[in-house]
Amino acid sequence: MQTEGRASLNDAAEVDDQLRRRRIVLFASVASVVLVADVLTKIAATAYLSDRDPVSLWGGLLTLRLVRNPGAAFGLAEGYTVVLSLVALGVAAVVIRLSRTLASTAWAVAFGLLLGGALGNLSDRVFREPGFLRGHVVDFLALPHWPVFNLADSSICAAAALIILMALRGRRWDGTIERASAEDKPTGGAE
Repeated sequence: MQTEGRASLNDAAEVDDQLRRRRIVLFASVASVVLVADVLTKIAATAYLSDRDPVSLWGGLLTLRLVRNPGAAFGLAEGYTVVLSLVALGVAAVVIRLSRTLASTAWAVAFGLLLGGALGNLSDRVFREPGFLRGHVVDFLALPHWPVFNLADSSICAAAALIILMALRGRRWDGTIERASAEDKPTGGAE
């Protein structure tokens, strides 16, 4: 009987390991897809939109306009390119480190979106003019009354929204759930 108990504990640990591996694969896959899509769309944008007037699509709902952005997402923090590059490196390192303990599918997707977006813009800062860690990010998507952005920016924003949602629900990346403390519980009435 004791052997059976041990076998079921081993089986449960094996299942947990398999689920953790699947979440890590999901995280890496999402990050890879975002990075590849971002790089390919930036290559296409620079090839087809350089020295060209903006291209209006869907009645002006989306405009393709090539912009080389020395700042952060949506043109913020110009002049801080090296700092932004170092922040992106730090974000990537933290996300990769935390990904080893992923126990939530939603967090795996959020971390993948965040890592893919951070690496997409970081690759521009590393490999594009004017030089290492100072390169300008290629932005090319414009919505009405909105700054020009790229797929990496969109991915980072989607990750932020998903992370906020998960945090509001009390779900952590490691699978734990925050519980309301006794002080947070409503007072009065019968319990």
